[in-house]
Amino acid sequence: MSQKIFIGTDSGATTTKFCAVRESGDAVSTKLLQRPTSSEKGREAVISGWIAGIGEFLAQNNLQWPQVHGVGLAIPGPYERYGVFGKSPNLPASFCGWDVYSDYRAALAKQVGRPVPLVVGNDGNYGGVAEARLARGDTKASVAMLMPGSGLGAAFVGADGLSLDGDTLAGMEAGHMPVPLQLLGVTGKPFPCGCGRDWGCVEAYTTISGLPHLLAEKLLKYPDHELAKSAAPIKEKVLSLRGRAQKGDALAVEIFDFQARVMGLHVANLAMALDPGIFVIGGGLMDHEATTPEFRERYLRIIRETARPYLWPQQRDTLKVVPAELGDLSQAIGAALVALYQSRS
Repeated sequence: MSQKIFIGTDSGATTTKFCAVRESGDAVSTKLLQRPTSSEKGREAVISGWIAGIGEFLAQNNLQWPQVHGVGLAIPGPYERYGVFGKSPNLPASFCGWDVYSDYRAALAKQVGRPVPLVVGNDGNYGGVAEARLARGDTKASVAMLMPGSGLGAAFVGADGLSLDGDTLAGMEAGHMPVPLQLLGVTGKPFPCGCGRDWGCVEAYTTISGLPHLLAEKLLKYPDHELAKSAAPIKEKVLSLRGRAQKGDALAVEIFDFQARVMGLHVANLAMALDPGIFVIGGGLMDHEATTPEFRERYLRIIRETARPYLWPQQRDTLKVVPAELGDLSQAIGAALVALYQSRS
């Protein structure tokens, strides 16, 4: 009897990543396979692309469709209900209200010749599932994940290995909790956030989305800095900051130190509510190919030091803050793992 496998599909607006895990939970391959989502071509094109991508992954790894016993789909929110897209700023307007769960399940059944169990969930939550499996090892520790990028992905994974989704599938949208600005010496109007909230979302102070505001403030302190005189677009300026920080640029170092302090306060805040044993920090700042070990350790150290005074005494010596390990594969692997876990229940 051939071994059962569980497929993970991680679909964003532009690209979809594919992977699979075996019944042991181990990844079939850690080689990244991604293909265009083709969302601009409509719903049928997206579903067809997912089926084709799985077929390509199977062929590359000498596997067959009959071995597929479950599929997980990681997609961005928000959702109208389980498996149904809400209005997303990065997807075509026609996708709002699309019951992607039913359409994908029907396509899988047609391809395999039998019903295939399908799970659909938030991409950030599924990324947390995958990172938690690595971080906890053989323990049952609960794990919180924070992944700053263009926005702030967040997840909480319990002892059962599954993420907290919430009653309206909006659980752990922790990037939109408010920052305790008074502890950071911040005055004036809070930074705006794409979610529309005006209370100073953590996302606006820890991710790329907030860098233009942080850069503008720091340039007041460094009026002779190269970036103050540059005519380059603001996007180009902020995307240069990570590289500048790693070369010791004082302005850039101060910006990322500030972001790490905000993240440390957020870790402490979440520890009050969730009491995880481990925090996993991911995103581009933990990318081994784009950042130095010194940069990553400085960022993590500041998070730990900032969080520590606000933790309960018993948390201070036990709470771990560790870097993410899976990079771009985390959400696809997490989707596959959830499909596996659900098959056992």
